[in-house]
Amino acid sequence: MPKITFIEANGTEYVTEAENGSTVMETAIMNGVPGIIAECGGACTCATCHAYVDEAFVDIVGPPSMMEEDMLDFAFEVKPNSRLSCQIKVRDELDGLIMRVPSRQG
Repeated sequence: MPKITFIEANGTEYVTEAENGSTVMETAIMNGVPGIIAECGGACTCATCHAYVDEAFVDIVGPPSMMEEDMLDFAFEVKPNSRLSCQIKVRDELDGLIMRVPSRQG
C-alpha cells in the first residue's frame, strides 16, 4: 500500500496508507486528516479538498484536467502545485507522496 503524508499548515503530519484505485481525498477522509473537507464527496464540483502536491511528485501526479482547473479558481491561495485531492488516483508510483493542506479551504 502506498504511503501518503499530509502536512497541515501548522506543520502537523499525518502518515497514511492508501489503497490503490482510491483517491488522495478518500485517503485523507478515511484517516481523519483535518483541512480536507470534501463537501462534494469527490465529484469535482467544489474546491474543499484542495492541497499542494510536493514538488518531487508534481510530474508523477500530473497536471489537473480542465474541469479541475476551473474548480481551482474557487480554492484559497492557489499555487502552481495546487490540486484537488479528489482528482488524484492512488497508485504505486505515488508511494511517499507528500500533500500540504492549506490553512483554509475556499
